[in-house]
Amino acid sequence: MLKSLRLQNFRNYSKRTFEFSDKTTLIVGPNAIGKTNVLEAIYLLATGRSFRAEEEKELVKEGESFFRVDGGLEEKEVSLMGLMGPMGPMRKIYQVNGVNRRQVDFVGNLRAVLFNPQDLEIVVNSPATRRKYLDLVLLQVHKDYRVAIGIYERALRQRNHLLRRIRDENLQFTIYNSQLEYWDRLLVENGKIIHERRKDFLSYLSHWSNSTNLVFPISLHYDHSIISEERLAKYREAEIGAGVTLVGPQRDDFVISQIRNFKSETRNRDVRLFGSRGEQRLAVFAIKLGELEYVNGQSLIINDQSGSKPILLLDDIFSELDHENRHHILEVIPKQQTIMTTTDLHLVEKEFLKHVEVVKLG
Repeated sequence: MLKSLRLQNFRNYSKRTFEFSDKTTLIVGPNAIGKTNVLEAIYLLATGRSFRAEEEKELVKEGESFFRVDGGLEEKEVSLMGLMGPMGPMRKIYQVNGVNRRQVDFVGNLRAVLFNPQDLEIVVNSPATRRKYLDLVLLQVHKDYRVAIGIYERALRQRNHLLRRIRDENLQFTIYNSQLEYWDRLLVENGKIIHERRKDFLSYLSHWSNSTNLVFPISLHYDHSIISEERLAKYREAEIGAGVTLVGPQRDDFVISQIRNFKSETRNRDVRLFGSRGEQRLAVFAIKLGELEYVNGQSLIINDQSGSKPILLLDDIFSELDHENRHHILEVIPKQQTIMTTTDLHLVEKEFLKHVEVVKLG
């Protein structure tokens, strides 16, 4: 459970402390006042990554050189600092109870599931958006995924740099075979872990949707790019020409389909290509509810760091949902600590408001 949140030089906040109910906290205020920034800070503590920043420097308040986010949990405190340098990427410092931790050991101390209007991008945007979504979920609950994705991303950058160097300097790639094979082994070893975790999660979402009485049942097909030493060798010349690695998890995608006939997959319909905007929102709603069940289940299984239910973060979703799904989410909220935002209290049912702690901004 998250008891408090302290922000310093984060987005529009110079210094601000928030305290949260162990049940439901509702943050109310006009647009652009900083409601979503609070949820972003919590999600940053859970995943080590922002769910919306294109560049990490966006997290630092204008005119400042660092940000700090502190989360007070029941039995510990987690802190994340971002330090701007004159050159290069932001340096991030992760701490638990004031002791520095590696990112791989920091992530997982707090777990969160986020619903926000931009979730529609999971359906309609490019494969990169869907890969980012998978990462943000799986980083929280699987340490082997955190380790694998970190090694994989570093090895991929190094391999791509070597491919471009061979191409641009017109070098004989056979001379660099040993270097390429070294990076190949790292990509294959860690790519398989990434693949298995992604496959298991998407399979879980499909089975959960099929076994739950949803208005809009869905299936998710994992369109993965198989990585093996044989495939890397097969595409080597093409990769040198392109200057990038052409196979592996960095090219994964998944297809979201509406189940129209449980006995025949051929009757399923790709929601991104053929769904209406309303149907696409229903598909996202189903995915996020399944994600909540998945993260909750994994939190109970993996008892080493958190072991508690994830925090549910709801960003102004009442303006997006129809009455039936609004009612559904109101049934889900009491099952775990929930922190939510709205621009207008009139969008929230009066009976529900009796059981929440309201924080007003602006």
